[in-house]
Amino acid sequence: MSTVKVLPLLEPEAVAPCCPPLTERPLTAEEAERTALMFKALGDPVRLRLFSAVASHEGGEACVCDISDVGVSQPTVSHHLKKLREAGLLSSERRGTWVYYRVEPTVLAAMGQLLTHAATA
Repeated sequence: MSTVKVLPLLEPEAVAPCCPPLTERPLTAEEAERTALMFKALGDPVRLRLFSAVASHEGGEACVCDISDVGVSQPTVSHHLKKLREAGLLSSERRGTWVYYRVEPTVLAAMGQLLTHAATA
């Protein structure tokens, strides 16, 4: 007798934009915390290079084996990728022995929106 249970697939939660444009209104304390975490993660040159490598990689995702040549050791690359994941900038998926990274779908748009100057009428 089979005890296999079929579980429903869950749709990934859409990441809400972090904040309104800076010129629209002052950020709340919570918005400022989330935003600072993202920009702090990108404030390191190695992390910025890794984020850029993933974001610009063909197909929108990159294997760690394709992006680890940033001038630091593999454990340091792993540390920086972890910080980018913790900041909500990257997501990852293990496939066999490799981990694939992709930029969270709305991250670039949300960061761009935050820095966009409000249009004047």
